[in-house]
Amino acid sequence: MLYPSVDSLKSKIDSKYSLVSLASKRARQMQEQGGEKLDDYVSEKYVGKALEEVAQGALKKVKQDADAIYEDEV
Repeated sequence: MLYPSVDSLKSKIDSKYSLVSLASKRARQMQEQGGEKLDDYVSEKYVGKALEEVAQGALKKVKQDADAIYEDEV
């Protein structure tokens, strides 16, 4: 992966695990529902587009509520 660089992504998201999780969830969302956040993308693939959104600041990690029960945890 050349663009965006891992260093620029690590400055936006604190860990590689969080970055992979966020990008994969966003890529799945774009694939199923569309709704791109940027006007122009370098990448053709959804994961690359999700990483570009992170690099541009259009996609950020949201802190989860510790008391909430999420659908995938049931």
